[in-house]
Amino acid sequence: MSSMVADPAMLAGVAGVALIVVAVMVALFVVLRPRYADIPLSRRRLFPGKARTSVISRLSGATVAAVERHVSHRTTGPFGRDALSGAGIKTPPADFVLLVLAASFFLGLAGLVVQGLAVALLFAVLSPVGALAFIKIKTGRRRAAFEEQLSDMLMSLSGSLRAGHSITQSMHSASVEMPPPMSEELARIVNEDRVGRDTSESMAEVGRRLQCEDFEWLSQAIEINREVGGDLAGVLDHVAETVRERAQIKGQVRALAAEGKFSAYILIALPFFVAAFINLSNPGYMAVLLQPGLGWILIGAGVVMMAIGSFWISKMVKIEF
Repeated sequence: MSSMVADPAMLAGVAGVALIVVAVMVALFVVLRPRYADIPLSRRRLFPGKARTSVISRLSGATVAAVERHVSHRTTGPFGRDALSGAGIKTPPADFVLLVLAASFFLGLAGLVVQGLAVALLFAVLSPVGALAFIKIKTGRRRAAFEEQLSDMLMSLSGSLRAGHSITQSMHSASVEMPPPMSEELARIVNEDRVGRDTSESMAEVGRRLQCEDFEWLSQAIEINREVGGDLAGVLDHVAETVRERAQIKGQVRALAAEGKFSAYILIALPFFVAAFINLSNPGYMAVLLQPGLGWILIGAGVVMMAIGSFWISKMVKIEF
């Protein structure tokens, strides 16, 4: 009879895997579901009066609407429109926040079933931390690609201006020819110009959002040329030359600072690897640190000192010019 009773650990593992699968399905539903944000639902139906909605649809719609009321009006913040737009994520902020909350809830529930409250809290924190890291990595890569494409874009604008096109037409041509992310940002500037927004203002906003000083200088140069007149194509040639020289200097600085950054990564990760190795090879030796009292005090002091050292090293290897 006892052989027919399932092992509790096995049941917990199966339940945890099932919850993770459910979380992945919810994430795919939020990310991949079709979006008609610009067209109301009543206008997309052939017979608006005869439309029927299920309980799940009403519940999901109410949840998204509640999250959207708190997120839609915020452009800044870790999951705001500017952060997602800078990372090239086209998911609306409300859907993205809902996705992070759902993943955090299901991961925390899986940790609670598998191990306990401590693991549940750790798993729940993994979702927002992972989302922030994902946005930061995507933003960094997008900014680097944008800066690399800037000089080629300036040469394209200069050639179009010499051919007799306006600055807006030149940007439209460059948006068709250039790869992302430059094409996406130029298309956004052109679309905003068509609805009446000033081109220099749109360019300055792109520079601030992507933290690209060169693009902000470009917007200022175009604005000054508009006020005083002159050869804008020649101005863009000089700006392109300056951007190329700055890119070369940035590459040299990045190469010189690479060794320091690698050393910082090694120094930060080394204590964790040493602690994990000692815990696996000699658990009794590490058990003293894991006990309440002096062990926790030493661990807390070590974490604080590592945080201070990491901040100090990051400031040393981060060179601004």
